[in-house]
Amino acid sequence: MQVSAGQDGIQRLLAAEQEAQKIVAKARKDKSERLKQAKREAEKEIQGYKQQREDAYQKRIKDDSSNSGANVTRLDQESNDQMKEIQKNIAAKKKEVLDKLLGYITEVNFKAGAAHM
Repeated sequence: MQVSAGQDGIQRLLAAEQEAQKIVAKARKDKSERLKQAKREAEKEIQGYKQQREDAYQKRIKDDSSNSGANVTRLDQESNDQMKEIQKNIAAKKKEVLDKLLGYITEVNFKAGAAHM
């Protein structure tokens, strides 16, 4: 009977080892599934973040473009205003400048001629 009891003990040890192997295999499989699920969730979260950043970037580009158009319009208006002011100043001083130029051209300087004599 001792041989039979020893055989029975070995059989129980083998059954326990097989059961332990099943438990370890299931734990590994569960761990693998949890890792895959975590990876899927992380990818989904990354995609959401990427989309959020892309939307913010596109909005900024759109805002900058519209602001750029407003700046161009404002700068054009300022340039036109400055040109009008310059034209106005030219018109106001034109006669005075022409009179001075004609005066210098038509004025005869006798001092230079007296030095040659």
